[in-house]
Amino acid sequence: MAANVSLAANTSEATHYESAGYTALRILPLVVLSVTCVLGVLGNGLVIWVAGFRMARTVTSICYLNLAIADFSFTTTLPFLIVSMAMDGQWTSGWFLCKLVHIVMEINLYGSVFLIALIALDRCICVLHPIWAQNHRTVSLAKKVIVGIWIFALVLSLPIFIFLSTASDRRSGNIYCTFSFASWGDTVEKRLEVALATLTARGIIRFIIGFSTPMSTVAICYGLIAAKIRRKGMMDSSRPFRVLTAVVASFFICWFPFQLVALLRTIWVKERSKYKMLAVLINPTMSLALFNSCINPILYVFLGRDFRERLLHSLPASLERALREDLAPTSDPANSATATPTEVELTRGGASASSLP
Repeated sequence: MAANVSLAANTSEATHYESAGYTALRILPLVVLSVTCVLGVLGNGLVIWVAGFRMARTVTSICYLNLAIADFSFTTTLPFLIVSMAMDGQWTSGWFLCKLVHIVMEINLYGSVFLIALIALDRCICVLHPIWAQNHRTVSLAKKVIVGIWIFALVLSLPIFIFLSTASDRRSGNIYCTFSFASWGDTVEKRLEVALATLTARGIIRFIIGFSTPMSTVAICYGLIAAKIRRKGMMDSSRPFRVLTAVVASFFICWFPFQLVALLRTIWVKERSKYKMLAVLINPTMSLALFNSCINPILYVFLGRDFRERLLHSLPASLERALREDLAPTSDPANSATATPTEVELTRGGASASSLP
């Protein structure tokens, strides 16, 4: 495999020792990914059913529907990753699934974070410029923006299309799903140069465009929303703000460790000892990152008002209430007669979680 300049995409390098800690780091990711697969398929499937077939098309329902589709499509591919991880990175599912599974993972990474940023940006516009939002915030515009997000995510996934393939290790005969640069140079040195340049660029782009920039956008929008609703005295009663807080916080907590380890591996790719040290952390941090794919449906249901009472109702009904968007003005003693619909919405204890976008 070294002669072909092939580098593993998402698997850790084999080590020659066993310890209790190392065994735990091998088993725990398998357990986490198995739980993620089951909960992700069921939970996101339920969100797709409710948001896609039981609710009217609104900006909110479309955003959360696409987020659920991204997570659902990804969690259906997890069994392949679990098998590969259990076999120390070996790949037995063929060339096509090697590409497909990792393409879905990459698109999910970019699509999810971009959709969360869109949700926060949309909510920020609704809070700061409610009149403009009422006149210009349309389902048609939301669909166009979301299509643009998916196209951009697809473009950022091109390295997987181009370089990922199955390759055989000449020493062991094992087959791996790796980045292969065998046809990208006449000599080993040239292939290694292309490999290092490509993987370094991919790592930096993934951290800056696929994580830091969207999360910075969310943080700015989050701060502006918090300042506005604090001035209005609505912080305690703003359920949409609480849901947005939970969704963003869970994404950051789950994805930041993996993004940091991946970035450090990119920086230290030429420093063999540091690179191998970080290899042990790839699977645990990756499993935590992918666990985020099953969290959002749980947040939609259980972060609503009076969730104990909601447990007595059907989950579809709970999800529908959590994702519903209601921007119509209502009469509420907590607001003055001149309050905007968005301000009214933010002060209502039963405000919809989907008023986030």
